[in-house]
Amino acid sequence: MTLFDETERVTEYSPEDDAKDPALFLIHMLTALGAPIALVALLAGARGAWGEMFAWLGLALVVDGIDGPLARRFNIAERLPRWSGASLDFVIDYATYVFLPAFALSGSGMLPTPWNWICGGLVVFTGALYFADNGMKTPDGSFKGFPAGWNMAVFGLMVLSPSVPFTIAFVLFCCVLTFMPMRFTHPVRVKKWRYATLAVTSVWFVSAGFAVVNGMSADGLVFWALTASSLYLFFIAGIQQFLERYI
Repeated sequence: MTLFDETERVTEYSPEDDAKDPALFLIHMLTALGAPIALVALLAGARGAWGEMFAWLGLALVVDGIDGPLARRFNIAERLPRWSGASLDFVIDYATYVFLPAFALSGSGMLPTPWNWICGGLVVFTGALYFADNGMKTPDGSFKGFPAGWNMAVFGLMVLSPSVPFTIAFVLFCCVLTFMPMRFTHPVRVKKWRYATLAVTSVWFVSAGFAVVNGMSADGLVFWALTASSLYLFFIAGIQQFLERYI
């Protein structure tokens, strides 16, 4: 694809459309804020400050959780047709959900060479394909296949410090799951068990915050809270899918 591909469709819009609700552009600016956050996170990772890097990625995750509901609430796609919030969101999300976590996986010493290159390469490769999948969302708001949530996955692997074979196996497993019909939950969009999922998500964020403050390590209650909440968020939609089909 090139900038001048004649097969590309040009979105038709009238400048007057944007002029009607100029304040709504602030929502796109909020989404775009993820770009400088990603840059600062990259600079932290380049210094080996992995805790700081994931703190910035956590902030990007919060921003991503706010801008989508706002865009849907104010119907941005129709009221500001010139600007594609979906395209902007995908650009930011690929950097913060996939590329930077892959950078941490490859460059932090978690894995020996050449496994760091192999696993990091597979993460960015499968993540790129997943973001191009128009069927990534299911009717109930879940994701179909592992939703390239490598920011949380790599963070968990780094903090919980499993063995190298487990880390390699888990990364390969998630890469395969990217293309499988297993469902993964969206904490906000999926109505089923939403309040429980939001509560567990809050537990994950709090325990992750303690782990970052503690130098990217978790002990005692924080360890078990982070482990249990991670397992819930990873498997809950798959369990719901199984129950719907077989129970």
